[in-house]
Amino acid sequence: MPRVITASEPSWIAPFTGLSPRAFGKLVTVLRREGADAVRKGRPWLPLEDRALLVAAYWRTNLTLRQLAPLFGVSKSAADQIIDHLGPLLAFKPRQRFPKDTVLIVDGTLVPTRDHVIAAQSKNYRYSTNHQVVIDADTRMVVAVGRPLAGNRNDCKAWEESGAKAAVGNTRTIADGGYPGTGLVIPHRRRKGEEPPEWKQAHNTSHKQVRARVEHVFARMKTWKILRDCRLKGEGVHHAMLGIARLHNLALAG
Repeated sequence: MPRVITASEPSWIAPFTGLSPRAFGKLVTVLRREGADAVRKGRPWLPLEDRALLVAAYWRTNLTLRQLAPLFGVSKSAADQIIDHLGPLLAFKPRQRFPKDTVLIVDGTLVPTRDHVIAAQSKNYRYSTNHQVVIDADTRMVVAVGRPLAGNRNDCKAWEESGAKAAVGNTRTIADGGYPGTGLVIPHRRRKGEEPPEWKQAHNTSHKQVRARVEHVFARMKTWKILRDCRLKGEGVHHAMLGIARLHNLALAG
């Protein structure tokens, strides 16, 4: 079956990965070093470069495997196996240590997910999963992603239950007003019938401007359309979120 899309043609790389051909080449080199190209039994797979492009294209376009597989010249089952094998290997590695003056931002985002075992109806009226994402306020790079929880879980509980809190330790982290009692830096709350003093209003304005950076990250990450309607089951949505976080960081780093 002839291939329409291949990594050997650099013009296909940027639209489906968000990376330059040079950055994509570095990613493939790291994957190969980590053993992603190990010899396996059975029919030979596509070259590692094409497999990485296939997974990224699946996340980017959210085409069904019946639609995507012929574009890479493979069967639907082969494409499914490639995604199951390579998707977890594309997951980004969370940062282990942070400089003393680092400021982080956390927020939760909902990913509509068709696997109702791990999802629940949420405020968007769809079955979704709640993902706690932590970014560096300065670089805007993702530094941690919590495990997905049911979409009806509120952020202040998901912050700890997802593992995001443990991932950042005591590093100074700011959040919106949905995280009361968590020890995070949140806006000053306005009491009913009371006008907050000007210094509190100034703090809240500054806080809002900085915290908006995590919303910009979500907007960029959701250009990978699988985060708008995920058909993957089980760990699939978690692997997709981690993989997209890695691609996002590589794109920012250039």
